[in-house]
Amino acid sequence: MRRTRTPRAILSALLLSGALVTAGFLPASAAGAEPQGEKAPASDGILAAMQRDFGLSKQQAAARLAAEKRATAVEKKARRAAGAAYAGSWFTPKSQKLTVAVADREKAAAVRATGATVELVDRSARQLDATKKRIDALDAPDGVTSWRADWKTNRVVVEVLADKQSDNDVKDFLARARKAGPLTVRTTDHAPETFAAGTVGGDPYYTGNVRCSIGFSVHGGFVTAGHCGGTGQAVNGWDRSYIGNFQGSSFPGNDYAWVNVGNGWWTVPVVLGWGTVSDQLVRGSAEAPVGASICRSGSTSHWHCGTVLAKNETVNYSQGAVHEMTKTSACAEGGDSGGSFISGDQAQGVTSGGWGNCSSGGETWYQPVNEILNRYGLTLHTA
Repeated sequence: MRRTRTPRAILSALLLSGALVTAGFLPASAAGAEPQGEKAPASDGILAAMQRDFGLSKQQAAARLAAEKRATAVEKKARRAAGAAYAGSWFTPKSQKLTVAVADREKAAAVRATGATVELVDRSARQLDATKKRIDALDAPDGVTSWRADWKTNRVVVEVLADKQSDNDVKDFLARARKAGPLTVRTTDHAPETFAAGTVGGDPYYTGNVRCSIGFSVHGGFVTAGHCGGTGQAVNGWDRSYIGNFQGSSFPGNDYAWVNVGNGWWTVPVVLGWGTVSDQLVRGSAEAPVGASICRSGSTSHWHCGTVLAKNETVNYSQGAVHEMTKTSACAEGGDSGGSFISGDQAQGVTSGGWGNCSSGGETWYQPVNEILNRYGLTLHTA
């Protein structure tokens, strides 16, 4: 980024790279998101996007975000109270309550005392995860799209393409998977794909002829998707000026990476609203529960919201399986890869892939941001 640009051009580039202006000014829209006194649950832009994508009023959107924030706090207490008996949790928008599954009746009272609704189940989250890890060790054919420990059913769910159910390789995989533990098979018409794209105009970052989107600022750079570039590969900004290089990258297996920022670029704790909604300050990375609302920003389809559908899902791309992903009902398109998933003002993850588009709808997976921070020893840049 060139420091000689006009203030408006600088602002656009700042928000794209997620950069904090060291010269002493903060983007006006971001500064406007900081209320006086008690912090609002989100910017007006987040609330407007939720009204559009969920059919809510502004008051309903604010109430849902406040309830989700309370549920996030309750979940931490409930997990500690349940201990080894913890079997997952999910937020229900209609009741605005958090349900915690517990695999030990004697732990139910302690979990209920945290404010959570309790559901007794047969298997703990650790037992489900152990089953899933045994399936992770298997080679999955293309007809198998994903598998996850499903907390609501207390089983591992495997999804296969509907037109591949009779495929011998799929049948063989499922037979081996059933030996790993309790299994439910579901069909889907959609195969997951990554959301990188060839070079087109807009506000991207580029690695060669691939366009992706910046996720979140960290001190010294930003995080993004691993399939967008390999370690050492050069990165150019929306204006084609040199930003830095991939300092670490993993794909498949994982889908995360981080890029160092220099050469006139810097970082800000902001997610870009693309003029559709106000830009959003990032204040932390508390993990939202299943059932919570979530919004996504990317350089192609810009800003869209959805719901967290599942966690710790293995997604079987054509390039190989990626583990520990979170599934959402938010749409995305080519070029959105690496972009930000945010819940309220809390960073959640970077866009990996999915199916569908933002005209007809679809589902999208992200790699959780806290996993990326821990893997590379990075610190999220927060307001």
